[in-house]
Amino acid sequence: MFGYHVPAPDQAMLISGGKPGGDAPFRVVTGHGAYVTPFFRKYEFLTLSMFEAEVDEPCVTKQGIALTVKAVIAAKIGNDQESIVNAAQRFLSDQNQMAMLTGRIFSGHLRSIIGSMTVEEIITERQKLATEVLDGSKEEMAKIGLIVDALQIQSIDDGGLGYIRAMAAPHNARIQQAAQIAQAAADQASAEAQQQSLRMQAEYERDTAVTRAGYEAETQAAQQKAAQAGPLAQAQAQQEVINEQTKVAQRQAELRQQQLVSEVVKPAEAEAERVRILARADAESTEIQAAAAASSNRVALDQLLIEQLPLIVEKAAGGLANANVTLLNGSDGLSEVVSGLVGQGLAIFDSLRSNVGADKDDKPAIERAPRATP
Repeated sequence: MFGYHVPAPDQAMLISGGKPGGDAPFRVVTGHGAYVTPFFRKYEFLTLSMFEAEVDEPCVTKQGIALTVKAVIAAKIGNDQESIVNAAQRFLSDQNQMAMLTGRIFSGHLRSIIGSMTVEEIITERQKLATEVLDGSKEEMAKIGLIVDALQIQSIDDGGLGYIRAMAAPHNARIQQAAQIAQAAADQASAEAQQQSLRMQAEYERDTAVTRAGYEAETQAAQQKAAQAGPLAQAQAQQEVINEQTKVAQRQAELRQQQLVSEVVKPAEAEAERVRILARADAESTEIQAAAAASSNRVALDQLLIEQLPLIVEKAAGGLANANVTLLNGSDGLSEVVSGLVGQGLAIFDSLRSNVGADKDDKPAIERAPRATP
């Protein structure tokens, strides 16, 4: 949009020409854009990014010894409006002067602080030196809108006087002495370790020889035992095979016995039982038939005897025909005689029936009894 401007994230836009708010002579815009009326307003951009300043300054210590100190300072414009206004009023036309002016300010404070310290303090307490330089320059830097992020002392040199080297000599001597002692101890430890290694190697060789001899002896003993145990093991193996074969044969015999019982004995017993049952049935049938035949013969015999009963009575009466019988009671006496003849005939019938039934040959009575001739 015409007249609308936006500063970069690391910039501040300064707008002049209008009536500013507050005590600032111009309007400061950061983080967002703003409309600038053409021809009536003017705008500029001030960088807020960090810059670096180097210091390489000859200094004199409290002891009067000249030292050259090199340091690096990291600084930038503060983010608040007051710092931006202060820095803009000083560096907007030439922003590269910020690094140069910062280096000069720190050079002066560095000379001042080193002048109050000894070489030993400067060498051993570099952080203290950096902190005192920062504290001494903080207020002055704030006046021009700058803040220091870091100060790093890079090097301290005595210009070849040898003071720093001489100061370090006792430490170097102690370090060298400690190094020599450590080296001697290391050499002694190495020699002892080598001797220990030789002893251990000798012991190892001796132990190895003893172990090898014992191993060979055990191997020979094992071989002899194996040679002796070979036939015995073979015999035991054969015996185990025989035992297993015996078990198999016994099992097969049991199975064969069960098979024979199932295939031969059981069917034979069943057949014998069937024959016995059939024989018993035939016998019982024969007995029943004999009893039935005997009963039938008895009936036939009784019928024959009954048929012959009139003939028997007639023969008995014929015997009386030629007899001289006197009937005293008339018709009653005749009835008694007839009744006696009939009773006699029945007695004869019973006697024949009993004798014929007791015949041992069980032949029909009709065949054994003589037929009476009428």
